[in-house]
Amino acid sequence: MRKCKGERQMNRIAMVIGSWGSYNECNERALGSKWLDFDDYDDWDEIIEELEKEGFELDGIDEELFVQDIEGIPTDSEDWDNTHPKEIFELIKSSGVLNDNYKHEIMEAYCEVRSFDEWADLVERYGENWDDDIIFYKGQDMYDVAYNLVNECYDLEKMLGNLASYFDYNAFARDLSFDGYSETERGVIEIR
Repeated sequence: MRKCKGERQMNRIAMVIGSWGSYNECNERALGSKWLDFDDYDDWDEIIEELEKEGFELDGIDEELFVQDIEGIPTDSEDWDNTHPKEIFELIKSSGVLNDNYKHEIMEAYCEVRSFDEWADLVERYGENWDDDIIFYKGQDMYDVAYNLVNECYDLEKMLGNLASYFDYNAFARDLSFDGYSETERGVIEIR
């Protein structure tokens, strides 16, 4: 199902699909397909139709497909050449990150502190509920999270009186990092 012109796209994930046959032959498809926006396709068959429209010979020279380029997914350490594009497409579709900004942000943060493969394992095991045991504190650093956790859970003034001002939030923030909290570029992620 194609998006209407002007319709807002929440989390753009797109890829260019190449084929090893065309790449090795240096023919007109050696640079791969156009950018294929995951949100524009409901299933893999629609992508196959698009590739065929672009001239891919999927029963011939273009039989072996690979991810030539990808955006919207943290890709620092991934070997996309050896990943079939269908796997990535179906994984992203089943994860729910295309329709949910929070899930997309968690995916990015998770992949920053763990890996895309570990995230993919979560999605394969739990489907759209892969993030049930993950909390993301967007725009916060470890100190912010420590401060908020302490003040939401405890009334230090009541418990400690004048000593409350001596509570060491930095030390508590450091200790949180031993309990599944990690600071990312986008905020703090808690992986339980």
